Amino acid sequence: MAHRSMQGKMVDMEKLMRQNELVPAVGNAGLNARGDKLGPGGKVVQRREDMVAEYYESNPKVARKKVAAQPDPVPAPTEAIPDMSEFEPPEEVAAVVTKPKKGE
Repeated sequence: MAHRSMQGKMVDMEKLMRQNELVPAVGNAGLNARGDKLGPGGKVVQRREDMVAEYYESNPKVARKKVAAQPDPVPAPTEAIPDMSEFEPPEEVAAVVTKPKKGE
């Protein structure tokens, strides 16, 4: 999917990611952009897929299932919302809400 930069140029983010997935990441993580573990000279020591498989083998209690999206917790309103433009608060509330001006 292409995006438009602030200067109006089209940038294909997927193409950019594919071009740079083997480039070492910035920092001290020792990974490339794909998540592969890198050794001396930037050589791939362990692929990301192998690391994930090893993790799941050593942690059998971890759920591998994809979790379905949760339904919206707020139910849709069943009644029409009343028009509040004609609402006037009771006199007791109006007296509390309105502050007297200085000098009054």
